[in-house]
Amino acid sequence: MVRYYIICEGRVQGVGFRYFCQMNAAELNLTGYAHNLNNGMVEIEVQGSEEKINIFIHNIKKGNFFIRVNNLSQKKIDLHPSEKKFSIR
Repeated sequence: MVRYYIICEGRVQGVGFRYFCQMNAAELNLTGYAHNLNNGMVEIEVQGSEEKINIFIHNIKKGNFFIRVNNLSQKKIDLHPSEKKFSIR
């Protein structure tokens, strides 16, 4: 199990991006959160298997008709073993 801190830039606020992340995380049984930043970016912490997180990242990079991720940066961080779900903050 791993946990990543991710910053997404692009058209990611006001287009349902955090809910899109939550939906994808739930389908993959991942935990964490998505949070809008004041600078127009979205920060995400996501935890689960490396394989499922790679699928999650692929899905959010792909986006949908409204969402466009222009840049995504990520780094591994410490686990939160007691976390139960993916939430929107």
